[in-house]
Amino acid sequence: MELVYPMFVMVLLTAVVGVFTAVIRIRGAYAGKVDPRYFKLMGKYDIPDDIAKFGRNFDNLFEVPVLFYVASVTALALNISHVYLTAFAWAFVAFRLIHSAIHLTYNHPIHRFFAFIMSFNCTIGMWLVIVLNLGS
Repeated sequence: MELVYPMFVMVLLTAVVGVFTAVIRIRGAYAGKVDPRYFKLMGKYDIPDDIAKFGRNFDNLFEVPVLFYVASVTALALNISHVYLTAFAWAFVAFRLIHSAIHLTYNHPIHRFFAFIMSFNCTIGMWLVIVLNLGS
């Protein structure tokens, strides 16, 4: 059950970034920074980097985190509980928080990549713990 808490924090992060993304897009449209037609198909028209990075970060929260959610739900369904599993889950969340903070502020690609790769490695670690504890 301890995996529910890091999953909940990821849901909160996704919700917060989603709200900020909506707000910044709406403000951008009203300020004339974005052609409102951009939002029909999310393309074809240019948008400023400060608006694009929020949308991209929101999209990121539906990519690798899916592996985290599936690993967590799999462990819960199989009743696999291990200290390393919980540690990897919380580390994943920490690195995703760092990734989003970097992406939405100063957006240094190397720093952002480091947070990404560390979070990705945490999901691999979670899956290894699950596979190694099957049948235990």
